[in-house]
Amino acid sequence: MMNHPDAFVPVAHSKPPSEWQSLESHLEKVAELAGQHATVFGAASWGRLAGLWHDVGKFSCEFQEYIRQVSDAHLEGKPGRVNHSSAGALLAIDRFGKIGRILAYCIMGHHAGLPDWQSELSPRASLSWRLEQMDLLSMVTKVDVPATITEQSLPAEKAKNGTEFSRSLWLRMLFSCLVDADFLDTEAFMEPDKARRRLGYPTLSDLAPLFDSYMNKKKAEAPATKVNNIRSEVLQACLARATDPPGLFTLTVPTGGGKTLSSMAFALRHAEVQNKRRIIYVIPYTSIIEQTADQFRAIFGETVLEHHSNFDQGEASKEDARSRLACENWDAPLIVTTTVQFFESLFASRTSRCRKLHNIAQSVVILDEAQLLPTDFLKPILEVMRELQENYDVTFVLSTATQPALGPHQGSDFEFSGLPGLREIIPPSLNLYDRLQRTKVESIEGLAIPLSWEDLASRLSDHESVLCIVNRRDDARVLWEKMPAGTFHLSALMCGAHRSKRINEIKANLKAQMPTRVISTQLVEAGVDLDFPVVYRAIAGLDSIAQAAGRCNREGVLTQGLVYIFQPESEIPVGYLRQAAEIGRQLLVEQKFDPLALERFEQFFRLLYWIRGSLLDRENILELIGNDPELRISFRTAAEKFKLIDEGAYVPVLVHYEKGGKLIELLRRQGPERWILRQAQRYVVNLPRNVHERLVADRAIEEIHLGIFAQGHGNLYDDNLGFCADRSLVYAPDELLI
Repeated sequence: MMNHPDAFVPVAHSKPPSEWQSLESHLEKVAELAGQHATVFGAASWGRLAGLWHDVGKFSCEFQEYIRQVSDAHLEGKPGRVNHSSAGALLAIDRFGKIGRILAYCIMGHHAGLPDWQSELSPRASLSWRLEQMDLLSMVTKVDVPATITEQSLPAEKAKNGTEFSRSLWLRMLFSCLVDADFLDTEAFMEPDKARRRLGYPTLSDLAPLFDSYMNKKKAEAPATKVNNIRSEVLQACLARATDPPGLFTLTVPTGGGKTLSSMAFALRHAEVQNKRRIIYVIPYTSIIEQTADQFRAIFGETVLEHHSNFDQGEASKEDARSRLACENWDAPLIVTTTVQFFESLFASRTSRCRKLHNIAQSVVILDEAQLLPTDFLKPILEVMRELQENYDVTFVLSTATQPALGPHQGSDFEFSGLPGLREIIPPSLNLYDRLQRTKVESIEGLAIPLSWEDLASRLSDHESVLCIVNRRDDARVLWEKMPAGTFHLSALMCGAHRSKRINEIKANLKAQMPTRVISTQLVEAGVDLDFPVVYRAIAGLDSIAQAAGRCNREGVLTQGLVYIFQPESEIPVGYLRQAAEIGRQLLVEQKFDPLALERFEQFFRLLYWIRGSLLDRENILELIGNDPELRISFRTAAEKFKLIDEGAYVPVLVHYEKGGKLIELLRRQGPERWILRQAQRYVVNLPRNVHERLVADRAIEEIHLGIFAQGHGNLYDDNLGFCADRSLVYAPDELLI
């Protein structure tokens, strides 16, 4: 830090009133931090050199003149700004030739994100085009840059190899080290109070006694039931295998067998024995992440970092600044995140998404409900997992009741490389599936004849307590409307706060042994701990049917629960869902005894992957960022294509459910402040784009700020059904008063 810098002292940053950071100091500190980050995966010299050269362009006279006039000159991308990110990349090419492209990608992208090597749509954004602009290097070579910075030798550490993504992921990891180091040092100068708030997280070793204490108390208070005894055996099996060498593990336990806590027990013990730095718990749906994070928070307190789009931080005054900071780079011992956040970050190009990647190295990653890994991107997902395990010391645990067939297999016309070396944690001797057999599965009419909604409603009404799961939101509504009063409805047309409230009411009813009928979409099939004596499930993939069965006689109180599979009168959506349902139908009809036996799932997934074929890498991600001897990698294009959720197909709309109305008014008055938007995520419904466009045209939905849409009138949202788009022209009586 300096006051009133000499005209000949190059500076990196300035802030009011008159404080300056020396450029040499900034480069040395970023180099040191980036080198420390990259040490974890054996690339310290590369990290250090990327840090040392990333802002070499700031030595130019043009930049030094500009920064003495504009305090935020270090930010690129706005009119009038001086390009300072190209010089270091050009210096790397000048000194090291083609191998300098490793540094060039990182340095050239440290503001705008990793570029493509070539781009037809944006040729001037491509690395190949920008490396031809040699005049930007001359801006630096004609000034006196210290030799301690420019005179560097080529790092001796070798790039990673072994999988199809070895080179691109290694480069992306180096980029992560540079970006995080640059952010941290800039923050230390610009916002020192913010930087100090990053300190103080406990280690995983500190967390282990908290977990042991919680589990000992839970075990002491649990009744000595058959199911609880089995949960204890699962826990002990996880602890016994936790001392195994790092690698790829499966944890296959029937629904209700205690996977969540047992997988955490494995992770904590494994981290202690194998010197892992953090645990990352990855969950498929935002609809269930909060309850899992809350469960861990009850054990570990505020150490748990919850990172996903729906994170409700609460009032601005209560926002935990340290937690918010850690979300930027995952610098915490225990992360709870979503499948979308985790895997899209691993294929991202933006600095904000890539910044945390180096902190995944030397972690234990638990993939909850592993059967829900999206098949359209399954090949690149498995390849990046294999790369993380082989070259970044990451241990994976694939936890589910319905383990997908992710090991290598091939047929006469199909080869699936998968994940070699998978190790199952639960020993066969525990015989969990037979011992936790709590249901009988029957197919109505042999699945040959569609069951009308009227007939289905009549059957459901004969049961005092029953859960029926259908495939579509519209099906859930049509069926619910034919049910007796008091029947619960659950679907994604209800906002998160609404669903949570209904699920809690359902659990309270069941606990009090009150009659409870529920019509739901498949959102209850993962992470929602319901226990019904009878469950009906529309035909679907065998994994979905098994998950539905896991909501039947969950605690084993009954001698046997009943699960009925039926063919609905509506069409199953085309594509993956229909293919999975047809395979499920085939296996259910063929297997007369125990259609949900463990070996059936291997058969189901193998057939499914064979049918999907080339669609297991629908966007050709392997080709875009696969190994290339000259590092011609399409980082940005791959990031744009690797979207686990098609953001363009749905539009979020804020709804008038409970607190949602007040938040909409706050947004109108105060604008899109971050803390308001965080809370508002719990009051959002995602609508199909065509429906959204029609409702905007009808003025039933209004844009209250750029890109932020809200429900226009009260009748659109129903306390039972959630968002009802068909009511767009039907107003509540009080809305018609003048």
